[in-house]
Amino acid sequence: MVIRRGRGPAFLAAAGLTRATTAVLRAAAPGGRARWERENHAGRTVGLYSGPATALATAVAARRVTSAAALAVAAAGACGAYDDVVGVGDPRRGFRAHLGALRQGEVTSGAVKLFGISAAGLVAGALLKERYLDKVLAGVVIAGAAHFVNLVDVHPARAAGAVLALGAPGLLRAGAAGELSAVAVGAAAAVLPEDLAGREMLGDSGAHALGALLGAAVVAGNGRAGLVAHAAAVVTAAVYGEQVSEAARTRPRVTETQVIERNPDFTHPCG
Repeated sequence: MVIRRGRGPAFLAAAGLTRATTAVLRAAAPGGRARWERENHAGRTVGLYSGPATALATAVAARRVTSAAALAVAAAGACGAYDDVVGVGDPRRGFRAHLGALRQGEVTSGAVKLFGISAAGLVAGALLKERYLDKVLAGVVIAGAAHFVNLVDVHPARAAGAVLALGAPGLLRAGAAGELSAVAVGAAAAVLPEDLAGREMLGDSGAHALGALLGAAVVAGNGRAGLVAHAAAVVTAAVYGEQVSEAARTRPRVTETQVIERNPDFTHPCG
């Protein structure tokens, strides 16, 4: 794939800034290591340093292209970071669960993400497009793309890989769309090795920021027809994700006792 002139510097700037910022955060660990590290299912320590680093680096790199994209990325990253810190241990998943809590007077970190990223997407869309309908569609695409990348972030390197796959075709586009795509792909490439190895994770902060950036690249490179198609795609993904979250929430938990009752010949591995 041939990268058009200008994409290379944007790619390298995003990748370099992401790696450098990750290293600085890892060395400093503001607030203590407990805030920045988690234990995964295998008992290994995984760092959250790359998430905020990605959000900060991509916002800075995107600012050189358009301030609207930088705004969307920074807001999405900040809302995601808030959820990474405050939402730890909250079992609620999906829009319905968080909106249900809001109706009962509880403002969850998920609700903060939902409204914060949506508002930032609409503001960025309004700055990027001229006509009212296009502004709204652009906001839906930016916020929806941020949600989509976070939605697929369920296994190591899944979110970064999705950004690489979805952002690569944008490198062939001219203007702001190509440069913003290069920023997203550069940052994703920078975090991919440690994410894939299970040493780092993007978390909500990095996933939302990269998704918002991809959305801004789509908005910059498409007219109304393209915006309608992409808005429909991200809304469909959101609806599907909500159904999956609801199914997981309502699925009955099967206990060991129930397994034994259903299988009389079952033998516990410990005797």
